[in-house]
Amino acid sequence: MTTAVTRPHTVTARINTPDIAPAPSTYTATVYKNTVSNGRSSYQHHHPLAEATRQDGSPLRLVLHASVRIRNHEAAAGAVFDVGNHQCADDNGQTWPGDIHSVSVGDVIKITCPDHWIVHLSVDPTGFSAVPEPTHLVPLAGSSAAPRRR
Repeated sequence: MTTAVTRPHTVTARINTPDIAPAPSTYTATVYKNTVSNGRSSYQHHHPLAEATRQDGSPLRLVLHASVRIRNHEAAAGAVFDVGNHQCADDNGQTWPGDIHSVSVGDVIKITCPDHWIVHLSVDPTGFSAVPEPTHLVPLAGSSAAPRRR
């Protein structure tokens, strides 16, 4: 004997979604201007540094996406040096402010890598070298911002 069984109606649908690229890994950078050397000598741990800020006193952060050109913290520092010398903009289109002296020898660049490692690099005459985190921070000349301690 056969028994009739009713099945619920089901619908199968295919939903096409556009391929969404993942957000790129980014390096962020903060530049600390050496208030002593003015590009004439390498950074020394006792030199006072001033964080580069916008005119309104907010921190100036440069953003660089990891790419074939920017594969590590030193390449990111090189790109920051280029932005800081009015050669280009960062990956968000931000350029170096005209009221802040260009990035030069004796300055320190803080790079936060995509894996959240933080590296401090001094700008040397022939590249960059790792230095400890600066502790002697002062306001940038002409800035009304208070000194920042980290």
